[in-house]
Amino acid sequence: MYGSVNSLAMTGLEARPVCVEADISDGLPVFDMVGYLAKEVNEARERVRTALRNSGIHMPPKRITVNIAPGDIRKNGTSFDLAVAVSLMTALEMIDPQIIKDCMICGELSLDGKVMPVPGILPMVIEACRLGYKRYIVPFENVEEGSIIEGIDVIGVKSIGETLLYLTGSMEIKPVKNDLNLMLISGKRDVCGDFADINGQEEVKRAMEIAAAGMHNILVIGPPGAGKTMAAKRLPGILPALSTAECMELTKIYSVSGLLSKDQGLVTKRPFVNPHHTVTPQALSGGGTIPKPGDCSLAHKGVLFLDELPEFSKSALEILRQPLEDREVRISRAHGNYIYPADFLLCAAMNNQWFAICSAQCSCGF
Repeated sequence: MYGSVNSLAMTGLEARPVCVEADISDGLPVFDMVGYLAKEVNEARERVRTALRNSGIHMPPKRITVNIAPGDIRKNGTSFDLAVAVSLMTALEMIDPQIIKDCMICGELSLDGKVMPVPGILPMVIEACRLGYKRYIVPFENVEEGSIIEGIDVIGVKSIGETLLYLTGSMEIKPVKNDLNLMLISGKRDVCGDFADINGQEEVKRAMEIAAAGMHNILVIGPPGAGKTMAAKRLPGILPALSTAECMELTKIYSVSGLLSKDQGLVTKRPFVNPHHTVTPQALSGGGTIPKPGDCSLAHKGVLFLDELPEFSKSALEILRQPLEDREVRISRAHGNYIYPADFLLCAAMNNQWFAICSAQCSCGF
């Protein structure tokens, strides 16, 4: 018995199509998963088997093999759980293969059969639409994020049982549609306050207006309590409104990072990212075993604010050179290369006593 389901694997900000295949044959009872899988993907066999049992679907005591093809793409994350479950139900002839032919499926499963949200839904739906698929079954909490794409029906499901009823025609689930233009209009641009709240400080305001007009980097120097941080937090409010393409690009970054709330389908505000001075170079630029966007990419099309600039480590500051020059971050790993956009306005602040120390050191030739 054989069944297959279409899904997508995330590589950086890009989604690549994969096929989740399941085969159930005679032999010793075993559940194997293959296909160049990360540990969390391999663990899906226990989540899927338990979730199916708790949903009233019992797997036969046979040899079960699941392959996520192609085998040369590294598969990470937990978004394949629901696709594996549906492929097994297709192999058991509970679902007609023709029904899921034009459909893509993703979602994480809890042990009681509920479908949990996963990151990266927006780039997945965009790629599925580009490939010509008509439907995309996603976790219910990810519907708002995926429904802003036209040309494909995004179906939100809450459990395995609900997914089975929908695919067998016993339950109707209407696709969710959101008006992209309405979301852009209703989005509020004021992130951290109104720039008009700054009283006095005419030179600082003039400098920030020039910086915002040309996306120039700016360093603010002054005594403690002078209002450096307050002014910097209001800098995104005078930046131009995000275009539709910029909103989509920024939303993809936050979607892959898992920072979108279930009620937030589109990022319409200029981001303001304020890392602590103890931030590591990897957290600032992005990285990890499975590279994720760092603060530089989260500040894309917005403001990256470094308060108390001299307190940051030398390695953290030096890693900003490439993003400031190339407007992107390149991360190389053994299993692939990742490119994240990082076109931000750098705003830094420091106290004037630090400036005096630096000036004295420079005049002494150090």
